[in-house]
Amino acid sequence: MPFGPASVLGVERFDSDLPLELLPGDSEANKEQLIQAAYRQVLGNAYVMESERQLVPESQLKLGELSVREFIRTIAKSDLYRARFFDACPRYRYIELAFRHLLGRAPADFDEMRAHAERLDNHGYDADIDSFVDSDEYQSAFGEWTVPFQRGWKTESCLTMQEFTWNFQLLRGASSSSLKGSLAGKASRLGGNAYLNRALVVIPPSSPDSQGWSFRPSSNFQDAQTRLGVGASAEGRIYRVDVTAYRANNVRPVSRYKQSNRTYFVPFDQLSTKYKQIHREGGVIASITPA
Repeated sequence: MPFGPASVLGVERFDSDLPLELLPGDSEANKEQLIQAAYRQVLGNAYVMESERQLVPESQLKLGELSVREFIRTIAKSDLYRARFFDACPRYRYIELAFRHLLGRAPADFDEMRAHAERLDNHGYDADIDSFVDSDEYQSAFGEWTVPFQRGWKTESCLTMQEFTWNFQLLRGASSSSLKGSLAGKASRLGGNAYLNRALVVIPPSSPDSQGWSFRPSSNFQDAQTRLGVGASAEGRIYRVDVTAYRANNVRPVSRYKQSNRTYFVPFDQLSTKYKQIHREGGVIASITPA
């Protein structure tokens, strides 16, 4: 059962995409469509030039000499995939992307990610790719002839709320690619939350069709956060206000805002005043949550 309107959650592309399976007697056009879907899934929707395509495995797939699962393995072990997602990314960023690309979901917890890190240390890159493609989960979800697809944002595919919220961190930004379509770029989307096994707030994405705004904490957290007052208000409540869309010259020619995103911790009785100040200075509130 899907969770909420896909357009509001920012996963409408994955909601409308139907799983593609190679069937006996499929036309050349259907086979080509399936091959394109395989590249799109494994390479995170990145553009693939003709010179980068796996032409021999493509031909073998069309002739029935190679299954879809083996074709997926070939792409994941190619120099193209390795250069984009393994060599160029920190280890845990590669691991979270491999889960998205090969199993269609986010990691379940940090222990699952650490197991892959240890496998990389002990057995190498190819063995780690094999562990995804040869897993019982892959066989159960996709079998031998279906292209992997994003399934983890649907409630029946997640065992915990943590995994459910982590999926949104990995699926956003599909309009470009797993790297270019994400504000995090090559940095881990889960970051310290993975080590803590902590669920994340699901914030609607920035788009003309939604009221939400993309927010990503600054890498220099101390410089990008502000706590107002000594403690909570008389109501005993403090709220975290995440703000984005600051621009350098919104307030003054030389702005004090070094990052477009900031986080404030505000007592309840000061929320209204802070709200007006944020909008006066050109910021946009991404979320307000109890601290």
